Amino acid sequence: MNLAVNTFSIVAYCEDENAWGVAVASKFPAVGAVVPWARADAGAVATQAYAKLGFGPDGLALMSSGLSADAALRRLLEDDDGRETRQVALVDGRGGLAVHTGAECHEWAGHKMGAGFSVQGNLLAGEAVIDAMAAGYMQAQGELADRLTAALRAGEHAGGDKRGKQSAAVLVVRPAGGYGGDNDRYLDLRVDDAVEPVRQLIELVKMHHLYFQSSKPEDIIRIDSDIARELQAIMIAQGYMTGEVNGDWDEVCQQVFFMLIGNENLEMRWNPSQHRKTIDRVVLEYLRERFG
Repeated sequence: MNLAVNTFSIVAYCEDENAWGVAVASKFPAVGAVVPWARADAGAVATQAYAKLGFGPDGLALMSSGLSADAALRRLLEDDDGRETRQVALVDGRGGLAVHTGAECHEWAGHKMGAGFSVQGNLLAGEAVIDAMAAGYMQAQGELADRLTAALRAGEHAGGDKRGKQSAAVLVVRPAGGYGGDNDRYLDLRVDDAVEPVRQLIELVKMHHLYFQSSKPEDIIRIDSDIARELQAIMIAQGYMTGEVNGDWDEVCQQVFFMLIGNENLEMRWNPSQHRKTIDRVVLEYLRERFG
């Protein structure tokens, strides 16, 4: 299946996180269902322009079998009569890169590689888009997903897809990175049709961090009597419990608080068996903003 997906994207490998990712934005609906593909320990693929969707699973299978990104790309293109209409980028399990921008991709089209990443696009406002993406990625802080979406934001500010904006997506995989550790899909977020898709995607990444990012040791604080009173007041006001606000953080309070935490989808950050007398500062700030 071939689709005209004129867009800009980034593929990357982060050795520190042992993670692979793709981020993409386009004036095309639901671009996240077409361009990004990734598998932990195999690599990541972005297939676009007159995109051949088979390049995604086939590229991952080739790299999973031990081929480098360069060898896998050669295999993908050798039997493809439409290769000059394709734009495809691969990063393999070791961070090796290979990119193809066909001669018949719509102008402006091109790519730029850096250490462990590649940015590419077609039907762009100009070469400045991918230059800005590369700089945005390298200068960004945070997790791989934060840096991938920073690259999209930088590319958009430089002109992006010259037709406009519609959708954006980011996919990050790492071994046992999925919810509960059952698969590799650490983060898979999409904005399928929006006025400001990249901005909305960045907000979704922040939301993902709230719910699924591991607590940092420096953010763990003791539930003293003042914080206990604050949490008790929230639980009483929201109808989780009755009684007085007395600052006594006993087992009943802990179990009731866990009910509140579960309803707010924050069980990855707090549970009575592990925390009891402590709380993640991020959770506390969220509850203060959520419930006043």
